Amino acid sequence: MPKIKEFEERCECGCQSVTIGNTVPDISFEIYDPASDKTKKVKLSDYRDKWVVMFFYPADFTFVCPTELEELAHLHTDFKKEGAEIISISTDTVFVHKAWHDHSPAIKKIKYHMAADPTGNMSRLFGTYIEEEGLSLRGTFILDQKGVLKSIEINDNSIGRKAAETLRKLRAAKYVSKHPSNVCPASWEPGDATLKPGLDLVGKI
Repeated sequence: MPKIKEFEERCECGCQSVTIGNTVPDISFEIYDPASDKTKKVKLSDYRDKWVVMFFYPADFTFVCPTELEELAHLHTDFKKEGAEIISISTDTVFVHKAWHDHSPAIKKIKYHMAADPTGNMSRLFGTYIEEEGLSLRGTFILDQKGVLKSIEINDNSIGRKAAETLRKLRAAKYVSKHPSNVCPASWEPGDATLKPGLDLVGKI
């Protein structure tokens, strides 16, 4: 298993960028909270002791994005049962998030926090920012309870993601965090057999 460490490298623009095994910096950002219909400033450390799914997407009032966010909304209760919080993030402001939530039937279903990244700094940190467009790629990042990055998925903006697969990867990440000597094979679901790496398995799988 890779050793957990603080990230020391920087991307070309000079900002920090994170990768697997890094502890994500304690960044501050503003959110729109649909449950309370309010905006507030938060820090990533406010979510400590919970798993966090950071779900970057290009923009509000678009086409593929609401289908992805609606899927997450449908599974939000399942994520919460796993002790996880979802934070959706785009380069829109919190006011645009609220307007979208007020007007879109799909987005009205969202109860998780919607983060604003108008400067693009969060997107740069996670390596999803498109400088020439001022938008983010579709990126999904799973952080453990200590803020350590465990999973990365980044897609071209024409390719939508599957919320159920994000939930599956969260469950797998949780399992191996509790059973560090085991690994989860392809398509693993809770209750499936896992593997214990060792010489006895070499060439036998």
